[in-house]
Amino acid sequence: MTYVVVARYRTRPGEQDTVLPLLDTMAAASREEPGNLAYRVHQGTEDPRAIVLYEEYAAEADFTAHCATPHFQEIVLGQVVPLLESRDVLRCSPRDEVTA
Repeated sequence: MTYVVVARYRTRPGEQDTVLPLLDTMAAASREEPGNLAYRVHQGTEDPRAIVLYEEYAAEADFTAHCATPHFQEIVLGQVVPLLESRDVLRCSPRDEVTA
């Protein structure tokens, strides 16, 4: 069972062209982390300032370790977050399967 994180960002006006390359760099570094199964960056088709990150980890501890990495601290917290109008992070644990 995997641990999923969905982050929704909305950039300040005109900042998406700065934020997206930073997130591409972040995605590449994150995919090299132990326990990272997926890291995808999506941009809104109707609202180019809307950005969604889909991250998948083998366990919650892997996401916690991800947040402590230098690239997360420097890129996301240091460079991306100051360019955002809003940021929402949804952490998801798998539900137990129900058998009928």
